[in-house]
Amino acid sequence: MTAAGVEGLVVGVADAAVGCARDGRIVTYALGSCIGLTAYDPVAKVGGMLHYLLPQPGAGAETEDVSAAMYGSTGVPMLVDRLTSRGAEASRLVLVAAGAAEILAGGSTMAIGKRNHAMLRKVLWRLGLELAASDVGGDQARTLRLDLADGAVRVRVRGADRVLWRGGPRGADND
Repeated sequence: MTAAGVEGLVVGVADAAVGCARDGRIVTYALGSCIGLTAYDPVAKVGGMLHYLLPQPGAGAETEDVSAAMYGSTGVPMLVDRLTSRGAEASRLVLVAAGAAEILAGGSTMAIGKRNHAMLRKVLWRLGLELAASDVGGDQARTLRLDLADGAVRVRVRGADRVLWRGGPRGADND
């Protein structure tokens, strides 16, 4: 469940949030095999974050029982739709992803992190979008933050912060 706090908007597991500069920032914690995806339109100054758990619903899942934010296949299009309904243009979105780690023992046999990352690439391709930056894989949990004033994205791993995207228009000082 999305909550407002000292950090700004906090996105939980299988959750998403959309905001603007007055909201400060959006943050999500404990990205293990999950994927955290930020999307920011530098012209409309609106951004959002999705924290999805699994690539897609199981074969027998009923549509009404599925939380769109739980899955990459449904959550990514939902996030883009929410942003465009707030004035963003999909073609301007700066997308940054983090997570997809294999943290649990035996994780390599299930490879949920790898499957989540593969689903993200597939859905973005279908939508005609691409990542501007990412920090995925490995075996460490991450915290992901999106600054809603300028689109800057930071990731924290093992207590160390790193800038994944500096904010501003696509390609500006972010290569």
